[in-house]
Amino acid sequence: MNADAVQQYQHRTVLLDEAVDALALSGDRVNGVYVDGTFGRGGHSRKILQQLGSGGRLLAFDKDTQAIANAATINDQRFEIAHDSFATLSEALAVRGIKQVDGVLLDLGISSPQVDDATRGFSFRADGPLDMRMDTTRGMSAAEWLATETEQKIEKVIRDYGEERFAFQIAKAIVARRAVEPISSTRQLAEIVARAVKTREKGKDPATRTFQAIRIFINQELEELEVVLNEAYRYLAPHGRLVVISFHSLEDRIVKQFMAGKANVPQPDRRLPIRAIDLPQPEMKLLSRVKPSAAEISENPRARSAVMRVAERLSAGAGGTI
Repeated sequence: MNADAVQQYQHRTVLLDEAVDALALSGDRVNGVYVDGTFGRGGHSRKILQQLGSGGRLLAFDKDTQAIANAATINDQRFEIAHDSFATLSEALAVRGIKQVDGVLLDLGISSPQVDDATRGFSFRADGPLDMRMDTTRGMSAAEWLATETEQKIEKVIRDYGEERFAFQIAKAIVARRAVEPISSTRQLAEIVARAVKTREKGKDPATRTFQAIRIFINQELEELEVVLNEAYRYLAPHGRLVVISFHSLEDRIVKQFMAGKANVPQPDRRLPIRAIDLPQPEMKLLSRVKPSAAEISENPRARSAVMRVAERLSAGAGGTI
């Protein structure tokens, strides 16, 4: 492999120090139980293990077989990897007899090696099979889905998950093209979209939103995010931290609304004769909203859209807003 190829497949973990610091691994918490819901190439997990005490425990998840192979290189009895979605958090913890965790970290989205590997079908920048599955051992590929789905459903997915205003035209073009030949490559799909999109956003390929939408749908990313947020909260110990890094507005909106819903509890009319101790109490405290620094974005342009939100489960106390 030449130097350019090595550089292409390098992965830089976004907000590495900030995310692990947000878990507050200090004092008694160093021997706690933590979850890395998105192992990826292991940047966050390895950093957590560096700070974790000898009595600590780290359980990671990933659907990607390449990530699982990478995790196998970690020889540490405190660490375990589950080849599954983080949406199975509840089952995974129950099987292991874990009743509480001290922190959950979710680094959402897609890793650089997944994008840069044309055989995965995530990117329109290089031609490859139209797959898009995080876990290539199960489920339907993007090509299989586009070959069988109705025009109306394709339009809805592209519109809702890609926020694409030309969703109708793109869906119509896809259905017309598949009647002539199978749509099996990323280049085919990118060309179809380019012809269907009449007005282009400055600095953005016309296929960007469509590829994002289909990837999110194929992997059920938003649905699984909603599941894991509820499961993470359920298992968090008092003062346990929930740290989530998202990369586009749909993810961030779900995370923001979930955390705000736990932190900002509706209060009854002040004129009612209710004791302070009986008032509804917030369940989480919102700690921070963090964006990558200019220096990090300069070194890793893919970090520019990242937003990290941090919240802490309360035993009692008042929440805030982010």
